[in-house]
Amino acid sequence: MKKIITSLFSVFALAVLFTFSSTATFAQERAEGGVRVSPNAAVSQNIGATVVDVTYGRPGLKGRSLESLAPAGQVWRTGANESAAITFSTDVMLGGEMVEAGTYSLYTIPGDNWTIILNKKLSWGTSYDATEDVIRVPAAVTTTEAAPMEWFAIYFDTLSETKAHLNLHWGTTLTAIPITIE
Repeated sequence: MKKIITSLFSVFALAVLFTFSSTATFAQERAEGGVRVSPNAAVSQNIGATVVDVTYGRPGLKGRSLESLAPAGQVWRTGANESAAITFSTDVMLGGEMVEAGTYSLYTIPGDNWTIILNKKLSWGTSYDATEDVIRVPAAVTTTEAAPMEWFAIYFDTLSETKAHLNLHWGTTLTAIPITIE
């Protein structure tokens, strides 16, 4: 009987903790009325037996320039709200650099060509810490001829059993970085 009461108490305590933490998180992430100004998105891609998951906030241009929101030469959290997170289920090569399986923050330095940064620290907003960088790799930029992308988007293309490109697209700016597996 004592074990049942202890178990019930543990379940109740976890439920209360979950409720309070969910409410606090909700209050921090939502605008008035419960709508997120920059909605979250997630994309997942299998490359062979490897799964790559990305979660990020999708800011909109809303009449502003890309340069005003993601200034050239400055570290950008690659989206909105909390830092974008990328998870690799196995070791991969990102832009030619070895990355161990795990979850990382995805930061970038926009410019004529971009720099892709994987960082160990997952954080809210702009709490970037360069001492936690795992890799920095260059990524070429292409100005697309397609209609401009109003909402920032991360997606994959150029898919094969051993490779895919991770694309960052906003406005008329598109940058791609290859992910390869063995």
